[in-house]
Amino acid sequence: MIFEQIRSGACLSYVIGCEDTRAALVVDPEINQLDRYHALAARDGLRIRYVLDTHTHADHFSASRELARQTGAAIIMHRLSSAPYVDIRVDDGESLIVGKLRVGVLYTPGHTDDAMCLVLADRLLTGDTLLIGGTGRTDLPSGDPEKLYDSLFNKLLHLDPALLVYPAHDYKDRDHSTLGEEIAHNLRLQKTRREEFVAQMRALDLAMPTHLTEALRTNRSGGKTVSQLIAEAASKVSFMSMSEVRQRIERTPPELALLDVRERDAYLAGHIPGALHIPRGQLELRVNEMLPDPTQRIVLYCEYGKISTLAAATLHDLGYGRAVALDGGYQAWREAAYPIEPG
Repeated sequence: MIFEQIRSGACLSYVIGCEDTRAALVVDPEINQLDRYHALAARDGLRIRYVLDTHTHADHFSASRELARQTGAAIIMHRLSSAPYVDIRVDDGESLIVGKLRVGVLYTPGHTDDAMCLVLADRLLTGDTLLIGGTGRTDLPSGDPEKLYDSLFNKLLHLDPALLVYPAHDYKDRDHSTLGEEIAHNLRLQKTRREEFVAQMRALDLAMPTHLTEALRTNRSGGKTVSQLIAEAASKVSFMSMSEVRQRIERTPPELALLDVRERDAYLAGHIPGALHIPRGQLELRVNEMLPDPTQRIVLYCEYGKISTLAAATLHDLGYGRAVALDGGYQAWREAAYPIEPG
């Protein structure tokens, strides 16, 4: 078996390949590691046939949909997952065939209602059900400490204690443990009575994940993250440095048009000299009136450089082929002590 663990911060994902057939399964892929999965597959001559999320993630963005789109792989989740883009829905006691490998499915709700673990010959991929020295939390949407108790004490912990444990998260740079080590030393598993374990989980006072709402939205629906939208927009347009823009607008006549896409109050408080103003929300409706020449060179800017990147890509879609974005934003322009004007 070919087995690779990929770390992205505290998130752990896995590439599992069959040595004979070179078919591969990617487990819990994270959006920032797409190139890494491709590189590992190319290095080992693998074809990614399946991508699988052990549960609906609430703290990071799954790469399953994008990786499947790029490779033609099938997306696998538990049958209770609400994600509409899943190709294969599995349940407890079933198996996946990856080349000559058999990957067992163990339904383990508690962290989420669609959580599952994967059983291989010598190891467990435990998702967020069982962590090294901990367990998944139960205070996020669809979490349930009663169900987590059953998943752990009535199912997972009855397996061979020699099995290696590979979780979906680890916060202390550890890569694996064993089931026996967790049974013996994991403090959360020392509360073996149901009521004690449930009380322990309900007493945890954990901070909410930074991107909770966005992560749940995108992972449940298959929609795009804001970062993805900005990255896609950035791939369509070019950028111009602040110093270059300054030189060009100070020439007579100016060699380009500036377009401020911030809200009106921000524009009136101060803007780059000579800039026209169309708020981003009115861009499609007013651009023909304000910028009638689609061949004109236009530099767009906003406060921090993100909205202007989206706006520049929109102008490209509308036929303004020379629209570019300021590399930076008005805040950086002001901090550089470049000229500004009010009103």
